[in-house]
Amino acid sequence: MTKQDLVSKMAADANISKKSAEDALGAFINGVKESLGKGESVSLIGFGTFNVSARAARKGRNPQTGAEIDIPARNVPTFKAGKGLKDAV
Repeated sequence: MTKQDLVSKMAADANISKKSAEDALGAFINGVKESLGKGESVSLIGFGTFNVSARAARKGRNPQTGAEIDIPARNVPTFKAGKGLKDAV
């Protein structure tokens, strides 16, 4: 399912215009991004939880040359599915 497919489904299910559904989806995505950017988690009961996880710095290899490289530490977004989502799948 693409973003446009999701917007169409939201519009049909909520009986709203596609523009309103697109605005709502955009607001949701921006809200999740802002919260994760602050290091906060976003929990949607029955659906899942978006978190920020810290990855430590590590050594890696360039697959073309085999040279060892340093991979810096960074934060990555993670998602853990909730019971309702797991049961639906």
